Amino acid sequence: MPASPRPLDLVPHRRFNPLLRQWILVSPQRTDRPWQGETSKPATTAEAAYDPACYLCPGNARSGGARNPAYTGVFAFNNDFPALLSDLQPEAQPNASSLLVAEPERGRCRVICFHPNHSLTLARMEEAAICEVVAAWARETATLGELPYINHVQIFENRGAMMGASNPHPHCQIWATEHVPDEPLRELAAQQEYADEHHRCLLCDYAATELAQAERVVAENDHFVAVVPYWATWPFETLVLPRRHLGSFTDFTVAERTSFAAILKAVTTRYDNLFQVNFPYSLGFHQRPTDGRAHDSMHFHAHFYPPLLRSAQIRKFMVGFEMFGSPQRDLTPETAAERLRALPEKHSLD
Repeated sequence: MPASPRPLDLVPHRRFNPLLRQWILVSPQRTDRPWQGETSKPATTAEAAYDPACYLCPGNARSGGARNPAYTGVFAFNNDFPALLSDLQPEAQPNASSLLVAEPERGRCRVICFHPNHSLTLARMEEAAICEVVAAWARETATLGELPYINHVQIFENRGAMMGASNPHPHCQIWATEHVPDEPLRELAAQQEYADEHHRCLLCDYAATELAQAERVVAENDHFVAVVPYWATWPFETLVLPRRHLGSFTDFTVAERTSFAAILKAVTTRYDNLFQVNFPYSLGFHQRPTDGRAHDSMHFHAHFYPPLLRSAQIRKFMVGFEMFGSPQRDLTPETAAERLRALPEKHSLD
């Protein structure tokens, strides 16, 4: 006798990510499985406002030898150990085979310190201070994007040692590249294909759908909405979307900068409150390329990819089936959103 039908959120199923055009396996029945694997120590919060050994604190010498000014707000500088070089002039060399292809890649790498206070994070900063960071992101996007050899500006923050951050001081990196990297290129192609077929914006339609259903919404304000996306891969992944169609930090109005600062604080505060720790994550912004083309189908958005799964000690690993098959998750996006949404907006340490 065949088994009775069960709700989708109780049985294995897969969901389609229209931005990357890939499938994600969801296995909600595995949430109660026992764990005897690796656990990590809870991320600790830096308590000192100034650390004399920190190479990002005001007035300190950086590891490359330069000394920081006694900055009192946002501070941006060229990365002392950049992954890309702007004055690259490699010797011309043909590829030996169509399967062995390489080409030069020029670029610029920048670092932005969010605040002089070593102990702060986006979750602990005042909204006005975060707004200054948003303004810096817009300035850097515009300045770097005007360089003739720069066609994409990627801004990202790795927060916490678990995500590879080598310094707890609140900061982010910018890698501005000659070519559009693979991930934003895939998203750009998907959005353009959707626009060609439907004559509408993919993420405008998606934001409207999420706001109408409300079950995956974590936080919202007048200009932005943060959701656990229907196709989320990481357990408490969130996607931040502007309500109106805009393609870049350079398109933000003053009011939108303020609202964006507020939504970033709302999301990161909930993260910290979830497991009562300084929550690790990688945060990245996808925006319009700076190659001079219109890219009207591109809808600005922010991805939060946090690794924690069940507690501050247990993280999600992308191994096994995720490496050789497709991304997989146990906790449904709806459950993750419900847990985040229910958390207080006030930081537990305030």
